[in-house]
Amino acid sequence: MSAEIPDKSYFKIGEVSRILGVEPYNIRYWESQFRFLSPAKNRSGNRVYTRREVEFVLLVKHLLYTEKFTIEGARQR
Repeated sequence: MSAEIPDKSYFKIGEVSRILGVEPYNIRYWESQFRFLSPAKNRSGNRVYTRREVEFVLLVKHLLYTEKFTIEGARQR
């Protein structure tokens, strides 16, 4: 889980996608599967992730891709 998160407070989904190295549709799917991942939306309706949410998505990616958990297993973890 050694992705470098830039020193800022809010991130767009494209930025989170580049940080994690996954497509935005993966992140949107994970939002539907993990209830505590629900980014706010700005006035334009775009997702805006906090630093804590980016760290959480990084953990989800680690559990799914490195530890080989299923979605259900990662949710329980």
